[in-house]
Amino acid sequence: MTIPAVITAAVTLALTGLAAGMFFAYSVSVMLGLDDIRPDAAMAAMRSINRRIQNPVFFLAFLGAPLFALVTGVLLLAAGPGRAAVLFLAAAGVYLVGAFGVTVVVNVPMNDALDAAETPADPAEAARRWSAYSRRWTRWNTVRAVFSLVSLVLVGVAGADWAWAEASSS
Repeated sequence: MTIPAVITAAVTLALTGLAAGMFFAYSVSVMLGLDDIRPDAAMAAMRSINRRIQNPVFFLAFLGAPLFALVTGVLLLAAGPGRAAVLFLAAAGVYLVGAFGVTVVVNVPMNDALDAAETPADPAEAARRWSAYSRRWTRWNTVRAVFSLVSLVLVGVAGADWAWAEASSS
């Protein structure tokens, strides 16, 4: 067991859990709350959220989760425990495709479009636009939550497998 791998594995677990929890919280509470207020207010609030989420703490969890999973996988490959290493690498891949990829391809472009568009003066048109945005954004955010959760489970299984392998070899 290498100390750097133990540290990166623990950080991977924490960051992946934070990212999965954030995506989950948006789908089951934040977006529902925004759907309950006036569409023009929901649009303004979402614009503000989209600007404020771009901060070092968010980026640490969002970008750090796959990076630390990758580093842990590589460290474990170098040390020998192959199955745990593969699981950490799989966790990184799942997260990169389903959380990072969806963010870049779907959610960020939607956020940019919302930010660039003026809120319609007509309440019915504002309601139509918000509803379309919210439904699609939440659907894809839920995809991010599911992939992040799968990545988290892979990290947990990798850690357990690694611990079992270490205990069995002692």
